[in-house]
Amino acid sequence: MVTSHIYSVFDDELKHLARGIAEMGGMAEQMVSDSIRALVTSDAALAQRVISQDVLVDKTERDIGDSAILMIAKRQPVASDLREIIGSLRIAADLERVGDLGKSNAKRVIAVQSSGIPRPLARGIEHLAELALSQLKDVLDVYSTRSAEKAEAIRRRDEEIDAMYTSLFREMLTYMMEDPRNITPCTHLLFCAKNIERIGDHATNIAETIYYMKTGEQPAGERPKDDNTATVVQPAE
Repeated sequence: MVTSHIYSVFDDELKHLARGIAEMGGMAEQMVSDSIRALVTSDAALAQRVISQDVLVDKTERDIGDSAILMIAKRQPVASDLREIIGSLRIAADLERVGDLGKSNAKRVIAVQSSGIPRPLARGIEHLAELALSQLKDVLDVYSTRSAEKAEAIRRRDEEIDAMYTSLFREMLTYMMEDPRNITPCTHLLFCAKNIERIGDHATNIAETIYYMKTGEQPAGERPKDDNTATVVQPAE
């Protein structure tokens, strides 16, 4: 009876950890979505709300970390139970970074507010964000099912975000070369686009963690990448 009770309590603690991850994921998703909307509509008030939301994401990560450490100390879990706890810590760290990247983009709203964003670039930013947010939402859904196969499929999708980011990077460089007045707003947008691309990277990290939690192994092969921005601008001969 005592052993059964201990397992029941431990199971409840694992479920509490999972609920914390789900809550944190929802907050991070909303921050990114709102930061992009604030950016393309020049909504400074919405941007400020995104910035203030980061405190809650950080607190949730700390709570998850405290719970995980206490569980390890009290329960001394092994095998899949230990992977579950360690995986939760890793996922929480990635979600905290996603929140930070959303906050970073929100902080740039005022910087581009006066000049505005060319509509084609705004559409590009929105499309890139849609890809990254879709990947983040899907990987959080996979976290609830622990499907190693779906986690691996999401991992392979990172290449699509990289390709879109490279295309947008080239387009922004063209705008800057055509009109020097575009240099300042496009520079801010380049940072925003890179932040969105990194959100895709964190979603891929989460997919790899889920795969590890389920199988005890890391996904085979190198992570697919298609970010060619390092070769877009070639040095002069």
